[in-house]
Amino acid sequence: MDKVYLDDLAPGQVFTSQARVVVETDAIKRFAGEFDPQPWHLNETVARSTFFKELVASGWHTTALTMQLIIQTLPLSEGIIGRGVDELRWPRPVRPGDTLRLHCEIIDVQESKVRPSQGTVRVRMTTLNQDDQPVQTMIAQLLAFRRSGEAT
Repeated sequence: MDKVYLDDLAPGQVFTSQARVVVETDAIKRFAGEFDPQPWHLNETVARSTFFKELVASGWHTTALTMQLIIQTLPLSEGIIGRGVDELRWPRPVRPGDTLRLHCEIIDVQESKVRPSQGTVRVRMTTLNQDDQPVQTMIAQLLAFRRSGEAT
């Protein structure tokens, strides 16, 4: 995949993952055990008596899997360097066996006034399951660099 630079990006541009991530039951439990130890993430039997009525992945696990997809999907020249997240939502839970993919849309590109060799790219990222239903939406600000390292 060719690297992209600030100069290459424009609002409306779309990047879609070729990679897919299958969410495994053991991975849900492992992540939850370390980072989000709540019953609906840890035990199928107990999860049936909770709000979710089944085992589901932590939203933070979904975010971590999304990060994996971002790295594989958005070929920024110097890697994925976050400047912040304006919005993060989990419209539906991720379940064992779900297959995730990523859709990224560039919504804004701003050159830095202080450092013209770089800028900020706002990206709407939608993580979709195998039924094309969004399981996470996020608007992130990422650092991007000019091809030459200098302002044009």
